[in-house]
Amino acid sequence: MKVKICGLQTKEQVDTAVKNGADYLGFVFAESKRKISPDLVREITKDVPKTVKKVGVMVAPNYQEAEEIIQQAKLDMIQIHGMAATEHYSVPVIQAITVNSEEHIKMIQAATTNYLLFDAPPQKFVGGNGQVFDWKKLDLDQLTDKKIIIAGGLTIENLQEAKERFSPYAVDVSSGVETNGVKDLKKIRAFLKKAKEEYDV
Repeated sequence: MKVKICGLQTKEQVDTAVKNGADYLGFVFAESKRKISPDLVREITKDVPKTVKKVGVMVAPNYQEAEEIIQQAKLDMIQIHGMAATEHYSVPVIQAITVNSEEHIKMIQAATTNYLLFDAPPQKFVGGNGQVFDWKKLDLDQLTDKKIIIAGGLTIENLQEAKERFSPYAVDVSSGVETNGVKDLKKIRAFLKKAKEEYDV
């Protein structure tokens, strides 16, 4: 199983995630306490191996803005919240879908991307709220052709349950590897160890 560590802001955080087996690194370009500039992302990821993908998290971006960030930050993928991703971008797209009502079913049916990320409803900011969505509301039986990513309030404690319920392609964690709102290197290491152990058995 793949793991994405999201909301990274420093080279030390990036290096810790990479060294401990992260497959995807998430960088937030929307309004958030974890917001980062494209130039800083490019700087702190210049040593990241090509096998580890750099993902830009955006909320309802316009096409030109998204492409400029992709080029500046040298991203491998983007993750789009708040709108259906209908444009053809220069990198693969992860479509983020909020699980809260009938709306998420419509979003699933309309999705054109190979990657679907399911997250909790936004609060002050989109993503990284540490909230688990109602897992019972999500039926993945019809999505066998999609790469499913589970996000929203994941921690080392509920990781195994998420795996057993969804058998996801990947999991995405942000606040679950933080202490007092800041990325905790020990928690990053522990989450990755748990994820890789549990899923490789």
